[in-house]
Amino acid sequence: MKTHVLSSIFVLVLCLYSLKITVHGAGECGRNPPDREAIKLAPCAMAARDKSAKVSATCCVRIKQMGQNPKCLCAVMLSSTARNSGAKPEISMTIPKRCNIADRPVGYKCGAYTLP
Repeated sequence: MKTHVLSSIFVLVLCLYSLKITVHGAGECGRNPPDREAIKLAPCAMAARDKSAKVSATCCVRIKQMGQNPKCLCAVMLSSTARNSGAKPEISMTIPKRCNIADRPVGYKCGAYTLP
């Protein structure tokens, strides 16, 4: 009887632990936090600071990939990593349009901003 109770408690602990891992891995960008994903947008640094700066082809490719998940793109553009790099959210939000991405998430609300 004692072994059965210990086995049940062990299984319960394992279930709770796996639930914690699953919930933790279900963020805006999947398993990676937005701050880590923001590093992938390093080629967009100048374009995120200056609206008149040319957006590089590499930046556009990465924005297009990330834009497949608008929640992630939004979280990355508003992340502390982006802010600390000098990116301005109101300018960052214009990058998908400046890249001429046809299937960008137009009108997506991103905090206080809306993707044009």
